[in-house]
Amino acid sequence: MEVWPGTAYPLGATFDGTGTNFALFSEHAEKVELCLFDDDGGEARFRLDEVDGYVWHGYIPQVQPGQKYGYRVHGPYDPDSGNRFNPNKLLLDPYAKAVHGQMDWDPALFSYNLGEPDSVNNDDSAPHMMMGVVINPFFDWDGDHNLRVPYHKSVIYEAHVKGLTQLHPEIPEEQRGTYAGVAHPSVIAHLQKLGITAIELMPVHQFVN
Repeated sequence: MEVWPGTAYPLGATFDGTGTNFALFSEHAEKVELCLFDDDGGEARFRLDEVDGYVWHGYIPQVQPGQKYGYRVHGPYDPDSGNRFNPNKLLLDPYAKAVHGQMDWDPALFSYNLGEPDSVNNDDSAPHMMMGVVINPFFDWDGDHNLRVPYHKSVIYEAHVKGLTQLHPEIPEEQRGTYAGVAHPSVIAHLQKLGITAIELMPVHQFVN
């Protein structure tokens, strides 16, 4: 696959309907490799040579939604200055819009050998690391449209996805704690009865156990 220059914005992986733009910020990196993984764990690396304002970027036409990816970043290894660059460690895109897998806390995930903080661990962390996933940002609203309720008539309900749905008796157990649970008819009916016009969800983050 060929890497085109792409753009420095937006950060993360952005699918445009044909291919995907990748953009990663690093002020002290010396080289950045985009790593694409197949379903069998096979890895292909692509160097991102374009840099604008410390953002390393590239566009690959063939990359489609569902593609798993990560980064290997080369640079100085100097813990005293806060730099622990090591291309043997697969990095999760901080702007990833979806995540695959979990960290299993294998020693390979650490930059040093456990019990030897001054050492350097060069084991490959990829088999033990979560990865970003390219998503399709396009959604078929099937004729639905924005209600455009003016602010002076808005009643905004702040909610936590799990807190709103986890113990609700009318939501199927498998949907509790999920976005599908928030959209369940019983929740919508309750909010409408209260006169709510919009929901503001509290921050949602990937959980690492």
